[in-house]
Amino acid sequence: MPQFMKQLNFWIALLAVVCIVLYFVFPSMGLEEHRDWPLFVALIGGGGPLVWDLLVQTFRREFGADFLAGISIVTALLLGEYLAGSVIVLMLSGGEALEDYAVNRASDVLKALAARMPSIAHRKDGEDLTDITVDEIQVGDLLVIMPHELCPVDGEVTEGHGQMDESYLTGEPYVLSKAPGANVLSGAINGDTALTIRATKLAQDSRYASIMTVMEHAQQTKPRLRRMADKLGAWYTPLAVTIALAAWFFSGDPVRFLAVIVVATPCPLLIAIPVSLIGAISLAAKRAIVIRDASILERVDTCTTLILDKTGTLTLGKPTLTEVLAEKPDKALAFAASVERYSKHPLAAAIVNAANERGLPNHEVHNIREEPGMGLTADVGEFKLQITGRNKLIDANHPAANELPDVKAGLECIILIDDKYAATFQFHDEPREEGRPFIEHLGPAHGFDRVMLVSGDRENEVRYLADKVGIDIIYAEQAPEEKVEIVKVEESKARCVFIGDGINDAPALMTANVGIAFGGTHEITTEAAGAVILEPSLTKVDELFHIAKRNRKIALQSAFLGMGLSMIGMGFASVGILTPVMGAMAQEVIDLAAVLNALRTAFPPKNLTDF
Repeated sequence: MPQFMKQLNFWIALLAVVCIVLYFVFPSMGLEEHRDWPLFVALIGGGGPLVWDLLVQTFRREFGADFLAGISIVTALLLGEYLAGSVIVLMLSGGEALEDYAVNRASDVLKALAARMPSIAHRKDGEDLTDITVDEIQVGDLLVIMPHELCPVDGEVTEGHGQMDESYLTGEPYVLSKAPGANVLSGAINGDTALTIRATKLAQDSRYASIMTVMEHAQQTKPRLRRMADKLGAWYTPLAVTIALAAWFFSGDPVRFLAVIVVATPCPLLIAIPVSLIGAISLAAKRAIVIRDASILERVDTCTTLILDKTGTLTLGKPTLTEVLAEKPDKALAFAASVERYSKHPLAAAIVNAANERGLPNHEVHNIREEPGMGLTADVGEFKLQITGRNKLIDANHPAANELPDVKAGLECIILIDDKYAATFQFHDEPREEGRPFIEHLGPAHGFDRVMLVSGDRENEVRYLADKVGIDIIYAEQAPEEKVEIVKVEESKARCVFIGDGINDAPALMTANVGIAFGGTHEITTEAAGAVILEPSLTKVDELFHIAKRNRKIALQSAFLGMGLSMIGMGFASVGILTPVMGAMAQEVIDLAAVLNALRTAFPPKNLTDF
């Protein structure tokens, strides 16, 4: 429905209420002969925009649950049944307004992303600074990032020592130290000191811009899903029209056609389903779950594939250093921690924390570099330090590869001092305590027959966690674009739920049938998701699944209850027992029964988890 119609629904409903009240008040004011005027205003002023929108949908071959209401309004106007028609206007606009309220209007993700990016950069020419637009930045330009500004492009620090917050991309709450030689990412927030960087990419090629591009594409290609009410209305509407036409044909009275259509108006679909959504949204909010897109409550229970991010979702996202294998462990750890203060790698914090706990000194660091295939290198005092991985040494046929200890489960990094093997650091990022029970109950309790772990981390890290929690299918070292492609492939087979916590997960969250942001770590992630779990707990995810399943069950009960009673009313209307106005009143009673049942979603059951 167009945006302007969403804004009009409330006012049309209010207009219909006022006009119906005036219809009953006019006789007491001596305006008996003019009592139909307010109803005529309601039908033209309120019903006109509604019918026009329905006509547009009809030309698009979109026959929703409200199609019968449109027929009722037009028929009532033609037959002079203004009161019945006005009541239908109120039903239709009121139901739409209620649904608009139930569906929290999601903020535009792309606008939220674009709002983060600066439009001006400070280019350094000798000792002078010149303000230029971000689009004018060329590779190799020296740019000064002022305190608390956003970095406009990917680059490398050439002058200054400071910190940058890159959590918008990684999902990790790390503030990373920066020194000459350190890489910086577009969109990162600078700290308290100015930094000079050399641009290594154009603005449109930088990491932040690429995520925006992927998200825009995901938004444009995301399939349009029909509402539950529309699916039910697809068979209910032609049935009701057939009964109404038959009543008119056999009786010869067109009023019977209107009476049948009025009592058939699917208000249990137009009102009861939104009411059940509001109740479920309210219950979820009380459980620290924010529903941003109410339609996911209709879809979650139909999904059979679950795709999870690793760090911060199945794990706490805080790996710890568990063992230092070295002849001089304190020297290796002190050197490594001095360098890792300037690194964005997830293991850096674990190394720094371990050094702090042992009270090891910091060493002066120079010439930090992170060259492809080499790992992190730097000069620590008079020594050359390299922090790298086992596979990189093996692939390079480095002599130190022959001195490495046996591979163990978990994470590791290798320390070289002056190009000689010095130490192996081993880490663990343990799964959440509830991880394995949660995974094991997904099939029996929620019908998920395919559970996958997708991560940007290295394969040995991902496999270690997958074995811990009982997941067989993994994808490691995946960029945001690759996560989107995985979601698309899986959605070609079955409906998917994607759960992630970082901005790098946002494009996949937008692409999936149901996107769940875990922990609400960043505004962009929460904007892209249909639901946000505020308390990072897999128990809360299970509660969301149960709330959605229960909502769908109660909504369908309300809809079928209302349609069943409406069909009984259609029988009475078709033989002339119910007039159009009586049919409208009967429909209100049916609505009440359906809505009262729908309200049950707001009240929690005895248990909302089952693992």
